[in-house]
Amino acid sequence: MTQSMVLYCKSYRRDFLRVKRLLISLQKHNRDQLPFYISTPTADRELLLEVLGKDGQSFSFTWIADEAIIAANPRASKVVQLDMPGGLSQAIIKADFWRLGLADNYLCIDSDSIFIRDFGKTDFLASDGYPYTVLHQNKELFQLATNRGYTKVESNLREEAMRVQQLFGREGPQYYCAPAPFIWSAKVWQSLDEQYLMPKGITLWDAVTPEYPETLFYGEALLNFQAIPIRMIEPLFRIYHYDWQYYTAQRLGETEAKLKQNFLGVIYQSNWEVELDYGVGNKSLPSRMLKSVKRFLRYIKSYF
Repeated sequence: MTQSMVLYCKSYRRDFLRVKRLLISLQKHNRDQLPFYISTPTADRELLLEVLGKDGQSFSFTWIADEAIIAANPRASKVVQLDMPGGLSQAIIKADFWRLGLADNYLCIDSDSIFIRDFGKTDFLASDGYPYTVLHQNKELFQLATNRGYTKVESNLREEAMRVQQLFGREGPQYYCAPAPFIWSAKVWQSLDEQYLMPKGITLWDAVTPEYPETLFYGEALLNFQAIPIRMIEPLFRIYHYDWQYYTAQRLGETEAKLKQNFLGVIYQSNWEVELDYGVGNKSLPSRMLKSVKRFLRYIKSYF
């Protein structure tokens, strides 16, 4: 039986310590006991269980192989991800989760997420069963980046959004369906597949690139094909895209306790929270030292 709302996390071995932290927060705050699915490569399953250890027995989740999600797309090669960067193939697998037919809607959660207060189905679905959509113009982040002298943040994100918007021929403002977690509807993904991808003889594996993110494809599909009513909400989580953003927020007195008033959770970006990387990093010692120095300088800059 298809469920109206589930939670889903696509992960891999480097992020398994973060997954464990996420599971601990879910155990505490998942008020309605919404089903939680975790997908990894088949080869990583045993390591996931090993990292969760004895605590894993108390966590409620269902494991799915990434390969099963890939196989659910009849037009995609079963080895399509082998020639792709890991981050890109992860993004497409997340987007194709709907093909398993497990749920009408799903909250796509990243491994580096933490829930900080109780939540339930009504945080994601309206009374008629249609999902809310995180849809906004990113003005808060753009303004903060400008204030702190990181002007490329806005220009890069605007250019990215315009590229995908132009594919659909839509005029008007740029909209963003990010940051994570994403409330995604199977109907929206299906409309993108049937009304945009299939007529072109392609799949998301062909369409999504670093310059054309899957989140923007979802937003444009929603805006253009309107498979569900558009019900806009602000981002569900506080996300620190950059370490300088986190340091600035801390200087202004932001804490998890204060965030509970407006957010369900927090995301600490894994690309700068390296202490939770599982296993030995690939970068050399000089490279890691240089990265630490640069981060410290950004920390100092947050005071000015």
